[in-house]
Amino acid sequence: MEVLALYLPQYHPIPENDRWWGEGFTEWTNVTRARPLYRGHPQPHLPTELGFTDLRVPESREAQADLARSHGITGFCYWHYWFAGTRLLERPFDEVLASGQPDFPFCLAWANQTWSGIWHGAADRVLVEQTYPGLEDDRRHFDSLVPAFRDPRYVRVGGRPVFFVYQPGSLPDPARFVETWQAMATEAGLGGLYLVASLGESGYRNQVADGFDAGVVYRFPFTRTPRVKVMDRLVARRLARGPRRYPYPDTWVDPSNDFTGLLFPGIFPNWDNTPRLGRRGQVAEGSTPERFAGHVRAALEAAERLPEGERVVMIKSWNEWAEGNYLEPDREVGRARLEALRDELSRSGHLAP
Repeated sequence: MEVLALYLPQYHPIPENDRWWGEGFTEWTNVTRARPLYRGHPQPHLPTELGFTDLRVPESREAQADLARSHGITGFCYWHYWFAGTRLLERPFDEVLASGQPDFPFCLAWANQTWSGIWHGAADRVLVEQTYPGLEDDRRHFDSLVPAFRDPRYVRVGGRPVFFVYQPGSLPDPARFVETWQAMATEAGLGGLYLVASLGESGYRNQVADGFDAGVVYRFPFTRTPRVKVMDRLVARRLARGPRRYPYPDTWVDPSNDFTGLLFPGIFPNWDNTPRLGRRGQVAEGSTPERFAGHVRAALEAAERLPEGERVVMIKSWNEWAEGNYLEPDREVGRARLEALRDELSRSGHLAP
């Protein structure tokens, strides 16, 4: 059983963010300035034992991996940013790859979306546009990833490196993308790739016809799909001036009722993106470690029904603090969410007590 946590490499300054948002901007800028927006709103969410990590520091990356490993996470899935030859936020992963440390499994997820000013509540401001120039760009993109795919730490399913695509429906021709990348991976001696499409959030649901090996669905309480309108079943409460507030679901909903093909169970421990969006944000209330444990238990049971060798549970996320979406210890519950994950893995026989 693989238990992979999505990993945001945004915790270090880069020239682009300095130019757009001010010198020294990182994810922590939004996190630390957050304030309660209604009675009982628990903001700001602040870290404890790992501190305000700077991902340029090898010791910080090692401490994250040690903590994840000791609680049953089998690898990090790093968000990867490629804009027609331009990479952003690449330094932490590049250093992990070059140094061989931490000795902890990893894979990559292409966040193929246009960067806007949404982190500052300016969604209409385009910072970097995601474009798809064609086959030459596909080749350059693939070639840039071959060293990672060849690394012995890279997570493989069926012997093939796993590569996630965040918005497959935004690709000009998803089936051609799959065909092209599989051909390049075979030519490179990798035996192909294990390509996983994110489903639901962008409305995409054609992963089987397009040739993806699997899909993954995260059931946020405010997500709507054509067949399951979660908002219709949950009581959404809006204050006069926001943010939108939804109850964190008591139970995890198996997406196999609504999507076809092989599906990796996806779970999220918590959500509150008001540090980014202010009163236009969305809050999942009541996301306790105990409720999260129930989601972990159900997701593990769903993963057990998948073919052996393709049993993967995805957690969104390890460290997306400005979305209020993280497993790292915080001042409210400490390690409780990590301990809930570890206890459920142990209970189900996937981790030694």
